[in-house]
Amino acid sequence: MDFEAVIGLETHIELSTVTKMFCGCSTVFGHPPNTQVCPVCLALPGSLPLINRKAVEYTIKVALALNCQIQSFCQFHRKNYFYPDLPKGYQISQYDLPLGRNGYLEINTEDGTRKVRIHRVHMEEDTGKLIHSGLTGRISEAQESAVDFNRCGVPLLEIVTEPDLRTPEEAKIFLSSLRNLLQYLEVSDCNMEEGSLRCDANISVRRGDMDELGTKTEVKNLNSFRFLSRALQYEIERQKKILAKGGVIRQETRHFDATTNRTTSLRSKEMAHDYRYFPEPDLVPLEISDQWVDEGRRSLPELPGAKRLRFMEGYGLPEYDAEALTSSRAMADFFEECAKRYHRPKIISNWLMGDFTSLLNATDTAVERSKVTPEHLTEMLKLIDEGVISGKIAKSVFEEMFNTGRMPREVVEEKGLTQIADEEELARLVAEVIAENEKATGDYREGKGSALGFLVGQVMKKTRGRANPELINRLLRERLGGS
Repeated sequence: MDFEAVIGLETHIELSTVTKMFCGCSTVFGHPPNTQVCPVCLALPGSLPLINRKAVEYTIKVALALNCQIQSFCQFHRKNYFYPDLPKGYQISQYDLPLGRNGYLEINTEDGTRKVRIHRVHMEEDTGKLIHSGLTGRISEAQESAVDFNRCGVPLLEIVTEPDLRTPEEAKIFLSSLRNLLQYLEVSDCNMEEGSLRCDANISVRRGDMDELGTKTEVKNLNSFRFLSRALQYEIERQKKILAKGGVIRQETRHFDATTNRTTSLRSKEMAHDYRYFPEPDLVPLEISDQWVDEGRRSLPELPGAKRLRFMEGYGLPEYDAEALTSSRAMADFFEECAKRYHRPKIISNWLMGDFTSLLNATDTAVERSKVTPEHLTEMLKLIDEGVISGKIAKSVFEEMFNTGRMPREVVEEKGLTQIADEEELARLVAEVIAENEKATGDYREGKGSALGFLVGQVMKKTRGRANPELINRLLRERLGGS
């Protein structure tokens, strides 16, 4: 039976404000448990919340960048539910009067550009964090749980899409594009390991000939792109199998187990009325003036799409390069700093997308924490242009720079990696290689051009990669009678 998956995402982003959403406590991650709390965080009697203006300004920026309609009147509500990480017994959130509505984010897929509609952008406060005992840290296997309220009250932004995504890959691309946009806006570090960005996925399956949506399930708290993709793959197949057998999908909230790559049922899915939303009586509604919106619009930086076009037009980069370099603000900034010092953009791009990205991934290092700086890379590229080192030697120099942070000229001099460009010395080595490889020299004279590459490789081997390859090629051709 031909089934189609329908996916919507609810993404929660902790905003990088200095203080919490409704009090003056610090938002810095990693402090000892329950040391960044106050009567407001802990909902002690008589404490009253006060709205963090910076959090509102950040939300306006995000809503504008997502092409949303900014609501001139928005309001906080109480979302009532009982859970140990929620000291009030309710969460201050927004319900029917969010700050932003009806936006969209364009994503680039294999099938071209897709426009994913944004249903709403709203503000709320984060909950505390439960730490479950046991080896796995899962609540189902814990004998007891501890609660850390440091995170409670941290400004949280929720971005809800329409059910416009159809595959796990599209969902992954959307979340990656959204994180990139938020990092450009500098409203969150989007550190998924620390919980600054996490995602709930709503999934349903329908027959390909149906227009109405199927019954959806929700998979909670997916904090990596890999987990999002795996959870969606499993849940889609699970629902397809149930429907193919004539079964019924239950509307429920499910948990993804990364060790088994399966989802399991947590509880039946709540409806909005189950939360008994009502306006927050301790906070006045917000009136978002045109002036406030205009200030937010003026504060927007150059966004990824515009930067990608500028990289193509201004630096002459192919679309693939521009897409890769602008997929991270840190990488885009690194490239531009290099381009100020070295005026061959495509060469810079090749190194950033190749060796640099490979080493970053292998060591799980962020661009901004790399020991290689634009100054390192551009000085090394100039050494190549000057003929001091070859491209092959440069790869080992680059790796040494990446590991130690030493400048390229220092690495080259200490390790004796300068390129051999002495024609007399190389001519002697070329003669040795020709004498030692009669078959290859005969093949070349008979018109087999690939044999020349083998001979060049033998000379490079004798010099441990330090010979000037252009000079070797010329000397071999002269000795062997080629052109």
